[in-house]
Amino acid sequence: MIKVVCNSSPIIGLSIIKKLDLLWEIFDEVYITEEVYREIAIDEKVKRIGAKELSEAVNSNHIKIYSVKNKLLVEQLYGRLHRGELEVMIAAKELKIKRVIIDDRSARHFAETMLLRSIGLMGVLLLAKEYKKIESVKKYLDILIENGFRMSVKLYNQVLKSAGEIE
Repeated sequence: MIKVVCNSSPIIGLSIIKKLDLLWEIFDEVYITEEVYREIAIDEKVKRIGAKELSEAVNSNHIKIYSVKNKLLVEQLYGRLHRGELEVMIAAKELKIKRVIIDDRSARHFAETMLLRSIGLMGVLLLAKEYKKIESVKKYLDILIENGFRMSVKLYNQVLKSAGEIE
């Protein structure tokens, strides 16, 4: 059984391409933290893409919200990383989950120091293609870029090469 804790950026990206369901199609249990939910679905200052999709996924129990117990650790580490990223990693440790989905490179490196395996949105898309949930990664990368998702040409080409869509 593969369980993951997911940060906000991959959820927003999957919502942009209308493929949030890939999370529960690929993984057996998907968790987010209260902070991630607040960042996307509650924060009135920022109407995020993905708010409606995330709320529906939570209401249908495809995604579970977890309340981090060790708030003190979050506060102590806050500043090194964003609160949402920290909560994702601490939640994974508390839930004894070994995988996190986080896009930020420095947060992923920090996750590794906590002995967590991390992938980002690109990793989710590659798994989706591997599991035959999508036919083409390129199609979704292009939609992300058209919608302002930042990605270097190098990463774009690396992902397409990993997907077997370019040589």
